[in-house]
Amino acid sequence: MHDREFLDRRDGARGHVTRIADEFFEGFAAVEQIPDPTVSMFGSARVAEDHPAYEAAREVAHRFAQAGWSVVTGGGPGVMEAANRGAKEGGALSVGFNIDLPHEQYANPYLDLEVTFDHFYARKVMFVKAAEAFVIFEGGFGTLDELFEALTLIQTGKILDFPVVLFGSAYWGPLLDWIREHALAEGMISPEDVDLLFLTDDPDEAVRTVVERHAAQQGEAGSPSEPAKADAE
Repeated sequence: MHDREFLDRRDGARGHVTRIADEFFEGFAAVEQIPDPTVSMFGSARVAEDHPAYEAAREVAHRFAQAGWSVVTGGGPGVMEAANRGAKEGGALSVGFNIDLPHEQYANPYLDLEVTFDHFYARKVMFVKAAEAFVIFEGGFGTLDELFEALTLIQTGKILDFPVVLFGSAYWGPLLDWIREHALAEGMISPEDVDLLFLTDDPDEAVRTVVERHAAQQGEAGSPSEPAKADAE
């Protein structure tokens, strides 16, 4: 049963709830197989191999792999494929949390571990549960959804604070300007909320920002060997 049909129903839906629970169980089981630390990388499914975002995501993922990080994506084409490709080329575990859609989304060929979800909400929990950081390339509504959900969870203390890197100043700079000039200036958010975001065009800086922030957080926790995966609720 599709989500729309489920939401339109007014009768009992115990069987559907059971299927959702099974999906969460499968996702959590997959997360347990991913070596720490892990970065979740996001971006458009619509970019081609010669697009700058594809090239950047491949390079960033490759450098994360060389730094000993696992890489998680949405498992599809475009930026997701690029990140999984870079992860494999760098020798890291390449993970895809895919989604069953009528168009655009198909599993890319660079996955070591793949789970396909029927429900976006179960899938999004796994992105957060697996991650010590997010790196976000240019994308559409889905990418924006993942960005702002992570920021909301961090802001409200529902998950541990982790780095959220926006890659591509030409694409993300105007959004950050709007956040500062409107959301911040009108008191809708606090200055520390803006500080949750890091903007860069440099693959080295993207990886260094995440790795150094993660190391500092591990040091603050006083237990470098203890996993720091987000406690997704």
